[in-house]
Amino acid sequence: MVAVAGRMRLFTLEEANALIPKLEMLMERMQQRGLALRRALEDLTIEFERPAGDLEWGEVLAGHPELRTMAQEIEELTAEIEACGVQFKGLDLGLVDFPAEIEGQIGLLCWQFGEKEITHWHSLEGGFAARQRLPQVARRSYLQ
Repeated sequence: MVAVAGRMRLFTLEEANALIPKLEMLMERMQQRGLALRRALEDLTIEFERPAGDLEWGEVLAGHPELRTMAQEIEELTAEIEACGVQFKGLDLGLVDFPAEIEGQIGLLCWQFGEKEITHWHSLEGGFAARQRLPQVARRSYLQ
């Protein structure tokens, strides 16, 4: 979260939507890396004959140093997303939240990878399951 004059930065809906193309690119790369890492770890469960949760990271990296590079790429992409002033909420669903003022209260504009614009929000305490439609969202038509 980026602080502005001692408080969190608040996005307008327009500012948040303007970041979506960049976030889509970063999230796509991150999800590709995450999928590759997940597949590699699944393969290792067979190699080591143990569940992934029982594998020691040091043991895994000793035999497969390329996994360290994959994990570092994911960390770098996460940092790049968060450097935009947003909150990265999860790789699997590709969730990003933008602090914003919504109808006089501080909440989070909620974007999920694949959405072309932000149409939902939730309270600071709520999560994805508590998403609700933004009031008076001007819907753009992508069909012409």
